[in-house]
Parts: sequence; structure tokens; C-alpha cells
Amino acid sequence: MDSKVLGIVGGGQLGRMTVEAANRLNIKTNVLDAENAPAKQINSTGDHVTGPFNNAEKILELAKKCDVMTIEVEHVDAGALAKCGKPVYPSPDTIKLIQDKYAQKKYLQSKDIPVAEFEGVDSTIESCQKFGETYGYPFMLKSKRDAYDGKGNSVVKSADSIQLSLDELKSKELYAEKWAPFDCELAVMVVKELDGTVHTYPCVETRHVNNVCHTVYAPAAVSLEIQDNAKELAKRTVASLPDSGAGVFGVEMFLLYDGELLINEIAPRPHNSGHYTQDGCVTSQFEAHVRACVGLPLPEGATNFSTPATTAIMLNILGQPNEGEMKICERALATPGCALHLYGKESRVGRKLGHINIIGSNLAECNKKLHFLENGENLEEPDLEVGVIMGSDSDLPVMKAACEILTKFNVKFECRIMSAHRTPVEMTLYAETAEARGLKVIIAGAGGAAHLPGMVAASTALPVIGVPVKGSSLDGVDSLYSIVQMPRGVPVAAVAINNAMNAGLLAVRMLGINNAELRGKLNQFRETNRKEVAQKDARLNKVGFSNY
Repeated sequence: MDSKVLGIVGGGQLGRMTVEAANRLNIKTNVLDAENAPAKQINSTGDHVTGPFNNAEKILELAKKCDVMTIEVEHVDAGALAKCGKPVYPSPDTIKLIQDKYAQKKYLQSKDIPVAEFEGVDSTIESCQKFGETYGYPFMLKSKRDAYDGKGNSVVKSADSIQLSLDELKSKELYAEKWAPFDCELAVMVVKELDGTVHTYPCVETRHVNNVCHTVYAPAAVSLEIQDNAKELAKRTVASLPDSGAGVFGVEMFLLYDGELLINEIAPRPHNSGHYTQDGCVTSQFEAHVRACVGLPLPEGATNFSTPATTAIMLNILGQPNEGEMKICERALATPGCALHLYGKESRVGRKLGHINIIGSNLAECNKKLHFLENGENLEEPDLEVGVIMGSDSDLPVMKAACEILTKFNVKFECRIMSAHRTPVEMTLYAETAEARGLKVIIAGAGGAAHLPGMVAASTALPVIGVPVKGSSLDGVDSLYSIVQMPRGVPVAAVAINNAMNAGLLAVRMLGINNAELRGKLNQFRETNRKEVAQKDARLNKVGFSNY
């Protein structure tokens, strides 16, 4: 492949996985880090440099042996990179900006990128109290530099806890950030090629435990509109950076309860939130980074999921007492759809030692595997397959019949109230995330205008069965007409007015297409009905109509 030699400043797990990707493309890599750094362990032929990755002389020494330079960690000497005489991706100016999180926030704010309100503060109680009086408690107190994995951040819950946060951070360079009341944390990996072409990976949700990333859910269980907004914001954020050059960027953001997105921070390198791409996407973030840095093409679709149905959960493996993390690794090796990635690090409690990519066709499948990895036991309950929704609790007496049929056939379902008119955002989110959560059919009951079945069908590729519920005005005919008059391209199956039982049976028949056990139960059900009618017929023939 490309004959360029790629120099990597930093040889931790990100450097290691970048080397893995480069090896598959026959691209030579040289690494600057300690003698037995994880990245060097898998590259015995590289002309490596041994020493601190933030040492200017060592950076210049590495540059002499390489054609292109990149980083696996931003805490490096950006000045030395600027003087090394070789192309550096991302650019030293971008690296320098991102190193100072306060400067990063000011820069993004100047480019009209949405961020939480913030101010520089002195490392004194008085300065922090002033911020708290202005913006309220709690708020975040953050170190301007050298912060990662939650280190360098502290929650100030009240004026009385300011000193505790100051003692925890032990830094004189601080800034304070107004608390962002977020619903969840999202992230998008962005790839920028040398010609300026930008690609985005899927929008994911990151979940943290003790300020350290614990799991990543791909795709995020948010509406398609929010996913698209997050990807566009990530692209705009990377495009705003000063001469960002090329490579992969991790863009973390908060999703507020009102749907607004705020940028939290940017990583100018591959990122923990993108590890799932190794096994869940066409091209991993590490290979994309290598390609971008050395100028290899990255075709359209390279950052997509491997298949339209691919769902992934990334689980970080942290060191546990008595090497308890090894049990999780052993379970992963014994579980289909789980890919184990270890970093070659010595085990210490709380240290990132590796990760597991859990791959499936829906979130329910992945969650079952995650539960087994973490707890060593299987979830015995059947997979959720049907959603039964209705516009109001007044529809429940009718919709119970669908629930009873599903229960009879041992089909796992959920029953929810979802109004097309009073909770349109929640309804859309429910429909758009239904497939990822494992649902295969949705039964929607509604009276009156009966917009619920059609609106749900417009927001999902799953089959939707509409149940017209008899109302007080037009005896359910209005609901029936509404459901059966869907426009072309948005099909809804309709049953008779108030006949939720048939909706349940139709859902079971749909599931039975790929389930022989269900088909057997359906045939038994049909036979029971036949015998019941035959018995009634025999009795009528025997006793006559007048004595029946």
C-alpha cells in the first residue's frame, strides 16, 4: 500500500489499535513512548523512539524517521510538532487549542458552536462562590489542562463543597461551567480527509460510571432527527477548528431535555466512544485515521454500520481486585457476537485494560449479552417482540384483548400509552427506536381521529397493525376510515372496530413466519376453534334449534 511511514506520538491503547490498522494495510509505523508501551508490543520492526511522548527532543527525533506524524494523546508538545518539518495530523494549532479546555470553549463559542455557559475562575473559594451565585448550584469546576477520563473535573454541589473540589483538582488553572441538565451524553466520530472531505460515524450514547466511560450504545436510542442533528453539529464543530488538517476527531456532546445539543469537548484523535467501529462498521475509526493521515481514499459508506440492522454495545474492561476482570474476558470469548480487545497492560484497579464489542441485530440482543458478561448469568425472559400502544387509557379495555392473546402465545410485549397529539415527540422517538430495542411488530389502538397508527407507521419500518377504537360520536367508523386511508408508501394493517384480539393474532402470525414453535401454537389454536364450532354444530343437530 502507501509507502509513507507514519509516526505516532504516544504508544498507549489508541496507538496500539492504530498500529493494528496500519499493519493490515502494510503501512509502517514508528512510535514514541516507553520501551514496552502497548503500541510497541505489536510492532517489532518499527524504528521506534523511547522516551516521554511529551518531550520535544524525542518528538523531533521521531519526526526524522517518519514521513507523516500523528498523535494518540493530545497532551504532547504541540510546539515541537509545529517545528518538526513533517506534515502533522491533526494540525499542531488544533492540538494546542484542544489541550486547553478553557481556550477550546472560548474558541467554539466564538464560532457559534453551542456550549454550556462558562467563566474562568481563580482557585479560591471567593471566585467560585461568585460563579455559583451567578449561575447556581451544582456547577462543574474543571482544570484547563491535562484532564481526561473524568480526572480534572469536579462537581460543586453547594458553596460548602467548593473547598473539597479545589482540594480534589489541585490546580491553579481552573474554569467553571454551568450545569447542563442533560438527558444523555452523545458522541460522534468525524473523519476528515486531506482534500477536506468529511465523513461521520453513527451517533452513539456514552454512559459513565465514576466519571469513566463504562458503555457505548450504537446507535444512540434517540430520534433520527436528533441523530442527524448531532452528526451535523459534529461536522460543523470539526470544520470550525483552525487548520484541522486530517484524521479522526471524537466530538462529545450533551443532549438536553428540550432536544438542544451542547458540545462538551473534542478529542483530536481516535476516541473511546468509537471503539465499537472495529467490529460494527465497514471501516474502523483506527483504519479511517490511518487512511486520512497518509492520504488513502475513504469511500462513501465506509463509516456506516456493517449492515442496516447492526447494533453494538462497547463495554470497557477496567482492572478489578484480584484480576476479577478476567472472568468478563473469559465470558466474552465464550459468547457469540462478542469481540475481545486487550491492550497489553498490567492490571491495576480502575485501569482501562481492554474493551469488548458486543454485536447484534438489535439492542435487546446486545443487552442480554452485556448482562451475561457483567453478571455471569443469562436473562431467561424472552425477547421483547411486540409493542402495544394506545392513545389514551380509555382505550385499554379494548386493547387488553391484544395483550391477552400475546400472553396466551407467550409472546413478550410491552403496553404503553402514546398520544399522537399530546406526546408527539415521545411517540416519534418510540417508533424510531422500536426496531433497535428488538420490537418486530407494533399494535396501535386509537379512537376518533385515530392518527396514532399512521404516525407511528410513518416513523418506523416495522409492520404496524391499527385497531380502530369505538368512540362516543361515530361508533368507531371515523377511526376505521382514518386508519384504512393511509397514503401510498405508509401502510397500516387494520382490523375490525374494537377487534384488538385479531390484532394480537395477526402479530403472532407475523412473528410465526420465522418461528416454527409459534406456527405450531397457531395451528393448535385454529384446531381448538374448529373443535369448538364442531361441538356446537353437533349439539344443534342433536337438540334442534328450539332446545339449543
